[in-house]
Amino acid sequence: MDTSALIDRFYTEQSPFLRSVLMSHSRSVADKALWIARNHPELELDLDFLEEAAMLHDIGIFRTHAPDLQCYGELPYICHGYLGADLLREAGLPRHAWVCERHTGAGIALSEITDRKLPLPHRDMLPVSMEEQVICFADKFFSKTRLEEEKSIEAARKSVAKHGEEGTMRFDKWCECFL
Repeated sequence: MDTSALIDRFYTEQSPFLRSVLMSHSRSVADKALWIARNHPELELDLDFLEEAAMLHDIGIFRTHAPDLQCYGELPYICHGYLGADLLREAGLPRHAWVCERHTGAGIALSEITDRKLPLPHRDMLPVSMEEQVICFADKFFSKTRLEEEKSIEAARKSVAKHGEEGTMRFDKWCECFL
């Protein structure tokens, strides 16, 4: 699959900065996910899918409001996962869509959505497959504002901790499994 061509459907010539940010961030996440997969052959991860899904995991950011990234949509940034999932389902990529929907934070449980009154559909958005978990984990090490910089484990854990104890526990489990 040509993930770049799919991204180009939504990231036009009018948004070269945003496309560049998306591609750089996604490449870093994909490389980290592939590194994990190669260092853990016992996980038997689908490398082609892992790379494709990592490249597409943030495809929905353009539909959110994040002016620092030159995103001028109407919805809060936290919505980018399910918005991207909708795009990928429409493109006939349901498995890739699950990665989009379930990668935000360290995944978001329905109880977290309702308790915190998050502007998200009321359903669990927790990574299920091992590929979903690896991409979600890899994503925590890269921001879209410091593209060339990989966060330390401590910094990644701190960013996850902002979303609550459940996510921190998932992150800690992934550290044990993937590093």
